[in-house]
Amino acid sequence: MDVLVLAAGRGARFGGDKLLADLKGAPLVAWALRTALAAPARRVLVAVGDDPRLIAALRAEAMRLEALERLVLVPAPGAAEGMGASLSAVAAAVSEDVDGVFVFLGDMPAIRSETPARLATALDGPDRIVVPVHNGRRGHPVLFGANWLAALRTREGDEGARELIAGAGPRLSPVEVEDPGVLLDVDRPEDLARIGPVTEAGARDR
Repeated sequence: MDVLVLAAGRGARFGGDKLLADLKGAPLVAWALRTALAAPARRVLVAVGDDPRLIAALRAEAMRLEALERLVLVPAPGAAEGMGASLSAVAAAVSEDVDGVFVFLGDMPAIRSETPARLATALDGPDRIVVPVHNGRRGHPVLFGANWLAALRTREGDEGARELIAGAGPRLSPVEVEDPGVLLDVDRPEDLARIGPVTEAGARDR
């Protein structure tokens, strides 16, 4: 498996530089990267824009975790068009021999380290999409079986993978998780305070 992390957006609603915002002494994106690197995956491919500070922050975090060899930074030149453009760019860099890919969002810092492994155990075929569910709501990360890779590579604009999930029907496998972090993303500066306590809990098991 590989992990795809979407980290090329500018964070307009946040006021810019969202993924570099400080959260308990580390850039926001570093928390998402920590969980991505803890996933049962061979490589972590991160869609990035042209901000050298973000690229440096990702490399520094991977180096700190002694996982730099697993980190692949993938330029997403069309990121301004929306999430779909970033997703297609990073999915294009995945090798054909994977049995699945996780899709993480760079602005979700509170996902617990055990959650990706729980999703991986539920992937029982290449046609499956495994989604975490908490309190009746679907969240992230989402794990796509290998047969979805071609569709991920054709995302455009801001559509992301939501359309694929909505149309998966019986191929969708929801997994209940005791992890509120699968629902918590950062859109605005005030969200950092809302996520803080959960992030601290996640940090202790990393």
